[in-house]
Amino acid sequence: MNSAIKKFAVAAASALAMVSAAHAADITGAGATFPYPIYAKWAEAYKKSTNIGLNYQSIGSSGGIRQIRAKTVTFGGTDAPLSGAELDKDGMVQFPTVLGGVVPVINIDGFKPGELKVTGEVLAELFMGTISKWNDPKLAALNPGKKLPDQSVTVVHRADGSGTTFIFTDYLNEVSSAWKNKVGKGAAVKWPAATSVGGKGNEGVAANVNRVKGAIGYVEYAYAKKNNIPHLQLRNRDGKYVDPDDKSFAAAAAGADWFSVPGMGVSLVNQKGADSWPITGATFVLMYKNPTDKALAQDALKFFDWAFKNGKQMALELDYVPLPDVLTKAIAEKVWTQIAK
Repeated sequence: MNSAIKKFAVAAASALAMVSAAHAADITGAGATFPYPIYAKWAEAYKKSTNIGLNYQSIGSSGGIRQIRAKTVTFGGTDAPLSGAELDKDGMVQFPTVLGGVVPVINIDGFKPGELKVTGEVLAELFMGTISKWNDPKLAALNPGKKLPDQSVTVVHRADGSGTTFIFTDYLNEVSSAWKNKVGKGAAVKWPAATSVGGKGNEGVAANVNRVKGAIGYVEYAYAKKNNIPHLQLRNRDGKYVDPDDKSFAAAAAGADWFSVPGMGVSLVNQKGADSWPITGATFVLMYKNPTDKALAQDALKFFDWAFKNGKQMALELDYVPLPDVLTKAIAEKVWTQIAK
């Protein structure tokens, strides 16, 4: 084979490889770290079933919103839902994929998960730095008979723009007027505690809480379980102390009217119900109505359709709450039909 033919053969082979790669392109997404464990599990199972992969970057909700607006991914992930006005301006739709809970986690020797109780007001004071010692009288009053250490409290919070922070501060905003007046809610806030440490992603917060003695932080529940970090038991709106799990998350979402808010961005914090976990939230997907790559957008919808139908047990195993069939059917009919094919 002469050199010209060789060059042509190499070029043809390269072109064929590029076409094949484009045809079998993975779905791309980026954003919230909250759903990363379940998206990873779904992606692994979906790859085995269809040979189509999902490349999801766990970079935080603010990062996911930036990436989808920059059109570098097929979908963005956020736990801090965009408003109807923002969605209209961007030409995007938004829909929930799973529900879960944000939990306060601690690093205090001798305490098992759920053994230490707090109210919402006391939790806000811990994160504001108003309560700076673990043996504070307010904590002692809620935990009679417990030996609380004379140890400083170190607040661990997200260093990046975060939907987990949005859900957590949304809750503190609801239960504490002091928090509402001084800090407020958002994907990023100015943390007032004098002793605090930032961590990137749920992963970073979990790692820092595990590392720092006397720490308190907040993570999506799957990260607390995975890293064996003790959580606090929390008093809910009905005055009952509850632990986080899929049942208490589902109880909080039981009365949600999803289509009452543009973009389905319903707040699930501090809901009524004796069994409700008070810091429950949904995670959302953002997609363009008129996507640059329509085929990849449809591939993403097929992935979520498959996950809704086949991924319920996987979600439950990680203590997420899968969406009910009646809701996923409504999402397909009312939201997905707005995305151009």
